[in-house]
Amino acid sequence: MQEKPISTTSKILRLKEVVEKIGLSRSTIYSKINPRSKSFDALFPQSISLGSRAVGWLNSDLDTWLNNMISQSSDGGRD
Repeated sequence: MQEKPISTTSKILRLKEVVEKIGLSRSTIYSKINPRSKSFDALFPQSISLGSRAVGWLNSDLDTWLNNMISQSSDGGRD
């Protein structure tokens, strides 16, 4: 797996901030990143381990995902 370089302007958001930013519940977010879930979304940004019990998401990755969702919505879901 190729590592993605982090720019100095990238911000890591914790779960509470992700919930507020994208408007999905905590459980829905975890369902979207779980490949065994019916709600799995391969395009949803994966969390980044910040320690043994802490994770976060890159704000820029969430922005990209949100923009993709907006684009899909505005064009009727066509690729």
